[in-house]
Amino acid sequence: MATDQEPSFRQSVDMMFTRAVALMDLPPGMEEKIRVCNATYTVRFGVRLRGKVQTFTGYRSVHSEHMEPVKGGIRYSVAVNQDEVEALAALMTYKCALVETPFGGSKGGLCIDPREWEPHELEQITRRFAYELIKRDLINPAQNVPAPDMGTGEREMAWIADQFRRMNTTDINSAACVTGKPPHAGGIAGRVEATGRGVEYALQEFFRHPEDMKIAGLSGSLDGKRIVVQGLGNVGYHAAKFLSEEDGAKITCVIERDGAVMNPDGLDIEALYQHIRENGGVAGFDGATYTQNGAIGLEEECDVLIPAALEGVINLNNAERIKAPLIVEAANGPVTAGADEILRKKGTVIIPDMYANAGGVTVSYFEWVKNLSHIRFGRMQRRQEEARHNLLAVELERLSKSSDLQWQMSDGFKKNYLRGAGELELVRSGLDDTMRAAYQSMREVWHERDDVHDLRVAAYLVSIGRVAMSYQSKGL
Repeated sequence: MATDQEPSFRQSVDMMFTRAVALMDLPPGMEEKIRVCNATYTVRFGVRLRGKVQTFTGYRSVHSEHMEPVKGGIRYSVAVNQDEVEALAALMTYKCALVETPFGGSKGGLCIDPREWEPHELEQITRRFAYELIKRDLINPAQNVPAPDMGTGEREMAWIADQFRRMNTTDINSAACVTGKPPHAGGIAGRVEATGRGVEYALQEFFRHPEDMKIAGLSGSLDGKRIVVQGLGNVGYHAAKFLSEEDGAKITCVIERDGAVMNPDGLDIEALYQHIRENGGVAGFDGATYTQNGAIGLEEECDVLIPAALEGVINLNNAERIKAPLIVEAANGPVTAGADEILRKKGTVIIPDMYANAGGVTVSYFEWVKNLSHIRFGRMQRRQEEARHNLLAVELERLSKSSDLQWQMSDGFKKNYLRGAGELELVRSGLDDTMRAAYQSMREVWHERDDVHDLRVAAYLVSIGRVAMSYQSKGL
């Protein structure tokens, strides 16, 4: 997939960092301090499974401690390695700074294919990995807070949280040691959908600015826009679902491991997602044209391309053939540094990963705050809101009956207006506000500086500047 000249994922992150800091006036030594990864812990542990001791290799990397705790997911993949984990930790630092969540950057990984193990075996492996990290404070509510990533989810986070409780029986804040937990185990409403929902909010914000759309050669609204999604996992599924059901966009192509399915009139995302869960791939899905060569789906004519799976899928080999005028990086590092340069010269607008997929860490922050406050959002004010709204509705209807204007609120409006905001509504509101504010900070740099020509450099400038200010406030 890559050529000899293709930079690695870590090299891509470093190259993009270097391109940004060349435009900054940082204090001597600050560039290197921000660039380097503070520490990486490598653990090799054994678990007795299937009649013998199986040895596993895992990593936990801390990129920056300009703020603590540090934050970042744990992924399970056979491709996990130290360079990848350190690059992802760096991206987490910049991402948290961009969306102003008070965390440093971290990342973890376990070199394992979770599909090869039964759930009870995976639990043993996860608990032992968590044990190795917890006893070194590499999982701790005040120091290092993991979350789900590729190959992990609510189940694994619940195991990790329980393992932390077993080892820290008197820590009242133990639930905050990890985010992405199931709602019944200290999680928060809206966490599973968060990254995909954030992608939707990022696109909505982009489409609020005609000047930005013009640069990408687009106009109008999201309604009717043709979107190609690569990867219908958690992120891709929710992004595609919300964009098609709520914004009127047409998902014309979905790319998965076994190929791609296409329909110019738009795919039924819910039906396709269920088909993938039942059959393990997109092949055989009714109402769409199937091709085994999924990579060509990236090169389809469309308005928006959303790579939502692995890094490096858009590279030197295919960048010239990418036709989408707008790319939204829902995955981490889906566009290599070499491909990024080619696409910029073509005039392609890229909404960068550190912004586009920041919904997950944003809602993880909300969950962490909820765990530390020991109360769900909305519990104190929801019914009071409803009571106040009801007072207004009753008074308006009374005034209507006592005047010549005989009008009445529709049942649908009244029901929606009277309903107080619960946890899910508040989480979505907070995420929407965060994505809007972060885009504005990037956009301001993009449009006001003559030496900044793309959103990625703008995002790096904003985030690196905030990290630098944080270090300087510490006396560095």
